[in-house]
Amino acid sequence: MIDNAHNPIFELADRFVNQTARNVFLTGRAGTGKTTFLKHIRETSFKKMAVVAPTGVAAINAGGTTMHSFFQLPFGPFIPTPQYGWNPEAPGYSDPNTLFRNIRFNANRRQLLQELELLIIDEISMVRADTLDAVDTILRHFRQQPDLPFGGLQVLFIGDLFQLPPVVQKEEWQLLRDHYSSPFFFDAKVIRQAPPVYLELTRIYRQNEAGFIHILNNIRNNRLQPEDLERLHDFYQPEFIPPRNDNYITLTSHNARADAINQDELAKLPGRSHAFEASITGEFSDKSFPAEKTLTLKEGAQVMLIKNDKGETRRYYNGKIAVVKTIKEDKLILEFPDEPDSLTLEKETWRNIRYQYDRDKDKIEEEELGTFRQYPIRLAWAITIHKSQGLTFQKAVIDAGASFAPGQVYVALSRLTSLQGLVLRSRIRPGSISTDPRVVTYIEEQMPEGAAEQELGNEQLSFITDTLLRTFHWPRFVTQLQDHHAGHAHRQIPGKSTAVQLSKKWLDSSLAQQEIAKKFSQQLETLLPAAEADGYQQLLQRTTAAVDYFSRELREQILTPLREHIAEIRASKKAKKYLQELKTLQLVCSRKHQQVSDALKIVSGLQKGVDTTKLLSDIQEDRLSQQQQQQTEPRTQSPGKQQETRTTQPPGKQQEATTTHTPSKPQKGDTNRTTLRLYRDGIPIADIATQRNLSPGTVEGHLASFIPTGEIDIKELVPENKIGAILSAIRSVGGSSLGPIKSQLGENYSFGEIRAVLTWSRSNPTPS
Repeated sequence: MIDNAHNPIFELADRFVNQTARNVFLTGRAGTGKTTFLKHIRETSFKKMAVVAPTGVAAINAGGTTMHSFFQLPFGPFIPTPQYGWNPEAPGYSDPNTLFRNIRFNANRRQLLQELELLIIDEISMVRADTLDAVDTILRHFRQQPDLPFGGLQVLFIGDLFQLPPVVQKEEWQLLRDHYSSPFFFDAKVIRQAPPVYLELTRIYRQNEAGFIHILNNIRNNRLQPEDLERLHDFYQPEFIPPRNDNYITLTSHNARADAINQDELAKLPGRSHAFEASITGEFSDKSFPAEKTLTLKEGAQVMLIKNDKGETRRYYNGKIAVVKTIKEDKLILEFPDEPDSLTLEKETWRNIRYQYDRDKDKIEEEELGTFRQYPIRLAWAITIHKSQGLTFQKAVIDAGASFAPGQVYVALSRLTSLQGLVLRSRIRPGSISTDPRVVTYIEEQMPEGAAEQELGNEQLSFITDTLLRTFHWPRFVTQLQDHHAGHAHRQIPGKSTAVQLSKKWLDSSLAQQEIAKKFSQQLETLLPAAEADGYQQLLQRTTAAVDYFSRELREQILTPLREHIAEIRASKKAKKYLQELKTLQLVCSRKHQQVSDALKIVSGLQKGVDTTKLLSDIQEDRLSQQQQQQTEPRTQSPGKQQETRTTQPPGKQQEATTTHTPSKPQKGDTNRTTLRLYRDGIPIADIATQRNLSPGTVEGHLASFIPTGEIDIKELVPENKIGAILSAIRSVGGSSLGPIKSQLGENYSFGEIRAVLTWSRSNPTPS
């Protein structure tokens, strides 16, 4: 397992992705943890995201979908400037005028593109510049942000430019060369307009042999020395025949050669063949099959695992070599070199997915289109260099003859953990080992090491600014209320006239709020650039007034009557669909209310001098905690609860925040103790959260604050059998950042439990 907690670039990338809106290019040598980072972001980020990749197999392995299916991209080249005088004899291409000719996005797909907050593109080294510009053009159009790169969507690019390059045919390049300096993604027009921050993972987890790492670095940087090549040729053995059961795998450049080696070796084994057919359901393209459709094996066959073990013991990983020990009916038993215990292998299921936006949950869901179920192994006496990307081998025979293409040497060599496991069946020609000079130039142009960390603070402040401005952007909220009101024309429900009057009242209120929000947004745009000069005092004053006003208007004019209307409709058996629509609307309004409340937390944190990283981390953890709870009922104020009273003053008016306070706002210690009192009265945490208009994570935090005083026992908040595991994870991570700890522990542990144990461990330095 990669110890990302002590990898500063890993942590820096995490902050850029989660705490800024900046595009990021995360790269690194083979084995530095790029795949681990992708998994980490998928599991820990609160942002609504989609994962895409350039090929079907890459998309399935990344847990996403292909770029072409997600964006309905044409397969011909994309010319980034409008073309006139169409030539029917020219190869098929598209331009900004014709790109949308065959795109048929339904309403859900358009909303999905608008709701996305993060797009992850894996294996970016294989993505062509024109393909990325086509994606940019589509996003600008459907997100209705024509002047913003990718329509204002944050993009995380992951890949290694030193591995296999994008494929472009000669006739395609004839069309593209007048528009692009190279086919690499970094020469896309959108990347030149908005360069991503460049972050390179440098800590190598695959190799630990200094001399080998030095040679690989020299290959990447076009600095291979004669002595480096001479060292590699120390392992040249043209007549080498791998000893049986010595677990060598041959890396070759052609599929036919790899298949021939595997079939020859399989035929040499005694015993009968066993064929295992994959189970395929729904839609699953044969070009995306992650394993063999028909897997033919014999006892004694050398195989390779093609997926990581998801069990507790993690017995195997993608690329681990094994031998088929026993085949009994539909049971496979494998044994591993130098390991005493055998493994009964289970079949794995790969999913072909499509992303959908679930408006009720305000979440991007993965809709399963089809599945592919098969044993996660392939014959492994040989494999192509292309298919070996991302894999790790202890021993390998590299057999490519004179057919090495640029980049293949590096890919093949970097699969190995050390030179001692290397055998070269053919000599490496110096001309085949060079890296594309355009890649080297691009890397050299990037900001020096350390500059990205300095830039993070500015990007975080920019993200905070954008978040505040989005909070008081009302048009989408108004549109949802307009849609609800217009929907009455087609509804047949009891008490329809009353429902129409209510929805009209809610819509009118939102329109009035929108006018005030416009004025306040103009104030924010003026206040934010100079806010630091007066210690954020004026910004805090105006934001407090705004939050008071909008919170009250949302609660009193919409949320409370909406909740009462829902209670009335529940009694009717003829309005189930309408009731669900009302609950969805309640959720929308509650989220807007929560956004407004969060705005005050942000500005208060700035005024108190809270470090931006900590401020954003706290907000991130709150959102993750809220997502984890997945509450179906919105957190709205209990109607019987006494309200803090301030004169309702629209924030657009240039007056002081009014001073009628009845009673004064409770201090942090007071509000924590209120939570404790309710908890001691036997009220469950979820109900306290609803009653107090807080997130469950905040309630858990309140209770955890009483652990050091002894008023709350740790075992009240965390099951005893979890405490030890959480402590171990805290020690392993070596810090108090919840994200890495949660990532290490997995889904069975909540942020509230981790936070409670952290608090307890600080007051019990040497717990028994």
